Amino acid sequence: MNEHMELPCHRDRFYLRSRRSVPAARQLTEWSLKCWGLASWGRSQDLSLCVSELATNALVHGVPAGRGFLLRLRYDGHLVRAEVHDSGPGTPRAAEEPGGPESEGGRGLLLVAALSDKWGVGERAPGKIVWCEFAVS
Repeated sequence: MNEHMELPCHRDRFYLRSRRSVPAARQLTEWSLKCWGLASWGRSQDLSLCVSELATNALVHGVPAGRGFLLRLRYDGHLVRAEVHDSGPGTPRAAEEPGGPESEGGRGLLLVAALSDKWGVGERAPGKIVWCEFAVS
């Protein structure tokens, strides 16, 4: 970590409902980790993958037409937290039984649950916040 950096560090960016938003959210995550001195952190790729999954879920299930989602990244020196805020209804859950090889869905939140230290869903009016956290040792 950059010893002259002030903690906590924050990054917020709003993305429109577009396929280009998922790679853009992942790029912001990778850029933020680099700025925070965490580019070579052993879990940086896991975090980027989780952000991609949360952003994809927001676009597919949580962002009504004409709207978008907010990606919020936080780092406090011990923990990196990624939040995706959307205005859609529903409460996402990790599938208990992911579909077979031909199934196209049901694995994203299982992946987030497996890679992150914690994840969850918070309330927002309207919509929800889906988040994941990674401890930085």
